Amino acid sequence: MRVLFVTQQIDYEPHGLMHLSSALEAAGHEVALAVDALEDPVRVAKELQPGIVGYSVITGSHRYYYQLNQSLKEEVDFFSVFGGPHPTFFPEMIEEEGVDGICIGEGEGAIVDLANALDEGRLNPSIPNWWFKVKGKVIKNPVRPLMDDLDSLPLPDRDLVYSKDAISRHSKIKHFLSGRGCPYNCTYCFNQALSEIYKGKGKRFRQRSVDNVIEELRRAKEDYPLEFVVFVDDTFVLSQEWLREFAEKYPREISLPFFCNTRANLVTEEQIRLLKEAGAFCVGMGIEAGNDRIRNELLKRNMSQEQILNACRLLHEGRLNFTTTNMLALPTGSLEDDFETLQLNIECRPAYAHAFLFQPYPKTELGEFTRKEGWMAGTMDDMSEIMWDKSVLNFEESEKLQMENLQRFFAIAVEWPRLLPLIRFLIKLPKNRLFWLINKLWKGCALGTRVHPAHFSLRGYIEIVRHYMRIKS
Repeated sequence: MRVLFVTQQIDYEPHGLMHLSSALEAAGHEVALAVDALEDPVRVAKELQPGIVGYSVITGSHRYYYQLNQSLKEEVDFFSVFGGPHPTFFPEMIEEEGVDGICIGEGEGAIVDLANALDEGRLNPSIPNWWFKVKGKVIKNPVRPLMDDLDSLPLPDRDLVYSKDAISRHSKIKHFLSGRGCPYNCTYCFNQALSEIYKGKGKRFRQRSVDNVIEELRRAKEDYPLEFVVFVDDTFVLSQEWLREFAEKYPREISLPFFCNTRANLVTEEQIRLLKEAGAFCVGMGIEAGNDRIRNELLKRNMSQEQILNACRLLHEGRLNFTTTNMLALPTGSLEDDFETLQLNIECRPAYAHAFLFQPYPKTELGEFTRKEGWMAGTMDDMSEIMWDKSVLNFEESEKLQMENLQRFFAIAVEWPRLLPLIRFLIKLPKNRLFWLINKLWKGCALGTRVHPAHFSLRGYIEIVRHYMRIKS
């Protein structure tokens, strides 16, 4: 069976698609990738003649993929499947024209079962994790248990991406995932909603063995340029025992600087020591909101300002760079609450302070609260697929404008607090390309020197800058 995955663009390695590809290839199927930003997916599909075309979809990009699928269907006959966060939480999208199947939750076993069945010339409508549309009738199947032994999965198929995208292939910064899931119940996050779907079907948090992670890193280091490792796990340091083993083996077998995420309430002197021994250059952690009510009652972060400030103090004393993440334009909040978040970041003195505009993803606790309490303007289709473009909440227009502009200047204000009076004036001006450019330039400079530095040739640096300025982040 030939399977074609289609994606809009590649910002960094899509781990979900890479894992699906390696699972399919291990089962004897042929896999290809088409990147709309780099080539014509219709042409690729016509040449390949796949039996399955798949899309990984987040809320905000769903309309784009519906339309793309329709364009492909007009030229090629195939079975279309949609997976990722949006289909998982909105399986009713099966009713959309041209959608043949949607995968709920983890997809490796599900996609292999489907490819095997279609390869034998028939659709098995009872495959777990799938909703199918057969002759106009929707067939709904339950999810299978969560994958417990992640080491049993083949390593992700990096060549699927690197063979298509020269920027990610040549980049000396590459992204890795050491586990799945999260034990926390932050109200804005899909992890909490996903746990409800899989309730009673396995552990929420699972981590690959240290040896398995190192084997993936070793192969990537041998096959591609690699100078800096970015672990994209929501929280990399949940197991102290795992971290001790990692701190022993990683510097001996990989010995590259890396970035990972932690939480303020988990930061200890021992954790910092182990991360430094392993080779960590920078860590990230979420502050999200400076106001205690918003952070703990609305977002359920369950941490105090004292914990956050203490974690930052320990990181500074341990000489470990760190970044923060923050959300602006939250429901029940205000512009002054966002400035309170800014002030807490100024006290923390991070290497870089990320700021995002809250997106009320439906089916998350906070997304549903936003909708039910009348905070959301418009519908799900009005949401952006990125979190730094616009707010879709019902704030007064002048306040919303200032919140959106503050996102552009947030990191600059954290770095140079003396600019605050000027920034309070600038954010009242209409949104413009200059604000976007200032944000991009400082972000690129800070990330490239303080968060995940790597050495590039002049040509490579120009390519990275052009790519970075083109993507939506």
